[in-house]
Amino acid sequence: MFSITGNNLTVQNSIKLIENNALLKIDKSTINKIQKSRSLVEKWIKDDKAIYGITTGFGEFKDVKISYQDLETLQKNLIISHSAGVGKYLPDNIVRLMILFRINSLCKGNSGVRVELVEALINLFNYKIIPLVPSQGSVGSSGDLAPLSHLALTLIGKGYCKLDGEILESKSALEKCGLRPFVLSAKEGLALINGTQMMSAYMCLAVWEAERLAKLNDIAGATSLEALKGTDSAFDEKIQRIRPHKGQINTAYNLRTLLKNSGIMKSHRDCGKVQDAYSLRCMPQVHGAVKDTIRYCREVLEIEINSVTDNPLIFPEDGEYLTGGNFHGEPIALIADYLAIAISELANISERRIARLVDGSLSGLPRFLTTEGGLNSGLMIAQYTAASLVSENKVLTHPASVDSIPTSANQEDHNSMGSIAAKKCMDVINNVKNVIAIEFLCACQGIDLLKPLKSSKPVEAARKLIRSKTPYITKDVLLYEYISSVKQVVYDNNFLNAIEKITGELKI
Repeated sequence: MFSITGNNLTVQNSIKLIENNALLKIDKSTINKIQKSRSLVEKWIKDDKAIYGITTGFGEFKDVKISYQDLETLQKNLIISHSAGVGKYLPDNIVRLMILFRINSLCKGNSGVRVELVEALINLFNYKIIPLVPSQGSVGSSGDLAPLSHLALTLIGKGYCKLDGEILESKSALEKCGLRPFVLSAKEGLALINGTQMMSAYMCLAVWEAERLAKLNDIAGATSLEALKGTDSAFDEKIQRIRPHKGQINTAYNLRTLLKNSGIMKSHRDCGKVQDAYSLRCMPQVHGAVKDTIRYCREVLEIEINSVTDNPLIFPEDGEYLTGGNFHGEPIALIADYLAIAISELANISERRIARLVDGSLSGLPRFLTTEGGLNSGLMIAQYTAASLVSENKVLTHPASVDSIPTSANQEDHNSMGSIAAKKCMDVINNVKNVIAIEFLCACQGIDLLKPLKSSKPVEAARKLIRSKTPYITKDVLLYEYISSVKQVVYDNNFLNAIEKITGELKI
């Protein structure tokens, strides 16, 4: 059972908590903090203070004072009225990350909620009750209002959710688990929906996937370099030392390790080729810059998922509340756009290597990697698909964060569009996955055409794993099946583990 403290989430442990269906509990150290901030809220209500979102309306209705007897109704109405999302439902793992991050934020003890509310959210997580949350409707401040409202609907027994794969009315799902709809008290509805948990959930998954993609792209690039009879001289440590970006240094190290003792490379050490094309020679510089971006995005995200992002905020140690803008999604919006741009570069350079592999005049291999060209088209159209995906990414990487549109009668006059940026960042990542799978398919075909020459041990291990699902192509095949099979092999954890058993852990 994992104890939530408000400070102890990382990208890695968040993903593992979801993958392993871990159970959560509130860490004892946080209970007192939560209770202290709640006591202050209850005191201020008793003193009849006018406090935004606690005893007043929301947004443009900030000046409307709410009577004591209507405070519970105010919070319930907030959830109901803000559940205005549209579009397809969010993936289950994204919703569960949203719940996890919301729990962690409330455990910081600055939101003025009861411990019982945090426990109710933990019950949703532990019983794997997954609210149906529409994916569209957030402008990224005041946080992800609409998506988080749909999440909160299930907590109060309204709307729909999934339980054991079945879609149910939320009240029925709660009853099946022996739970009751939660009755919100003052401040609690606002504390549930004022935050950046949807965009943060997407970015947690995006950063996790990006780190794996960065390693796989190094392996794919090394495999292509072998097939194209390239040189590893550009990866010499001395070159990297005088331009010491960490990602560049790490990529060059990975490539040297992946290509060590290659029989193919040994066979052409003394050939007349002076240097390789940029897509091969500049892998440390391009792949490395992407790694540096991923590292920065992880740093920003891990601050965010351990932060308090609602409003107003309660400071028990000072006995005060402050209204601010921690719900604004700009930090996440910017890294979502930045990561999408960076990751798209992995596909850009990968597609250029694919193009070289299928072009007989550049590769020295049979045209389109088939020995019976004309009758067979070989891997010609695989490159078309990669080019299409790269082109699509050019549209998807237009930054969402450069846009803003005012809401709530211009009270909320600058919005981050962080949820839009984060969703399309994942779309870019999924496109990049397919491009890299195509590169592996083409590069393995190229290496097979160089037999009896042998590649390095790590590259050969990669080739054998891919060949276990996709045999060497002698005649035209259904390429979509081959691409799908390669993708299945490459993105299984066993693939990277098998390579790293030979190389040691590859560096990000």
